[in-house]
Amino acid sequence: MNPLLEGILETALYADDLDAAEAFYGGILGLQKITRAGNRHVFYRCGPGVLLIFNSHETLKPPESSSLPVPPHGTKGNGHVCFRVSGNDIEAMAEKLRAAEVAIEADFQWPNGGRSIYFRDPAGNSLECAEPRIWGI
Repeated sequence: MNPLLEGILETALYADDLDAAEAFYGGILGLQKITRAGNRHVFYRCGPGVLLIFNSHETLKPPESSSLPVPPHGTKGNGHVCFRVSGNDIEAMAEKLRAAEVAIEADFQWPNGGRSIYFRDPAGNSLECAEPRIWGI
């Protein structure tokens, strides 16, 4: 029997400046912060999942003996996350981003009619808000 992957529980992005990340994700995007651990990470609730923002310089360090045995990890370069947003809320999010002087890089309708907007966080990660129907959901 093959186990079933039910969905994505958490998604990780990396940012060297967690203060800027916290101001952006909590302040501008309005995500609910779960926890912050110094300059290592800040975690947010996002619908039924979790968005993890890590400082890659810190996550490359091996865990201390008193901490959870999460192996070192990290990445270099910009990542991408697409947030699931209803069609009615995409325009409100676009307006909120513009008011915060966050540039919208692209705003378009997919061939199936779903809308996406693309923008960047302070670390340069590519973020998207899109209707689930772009994937037939």
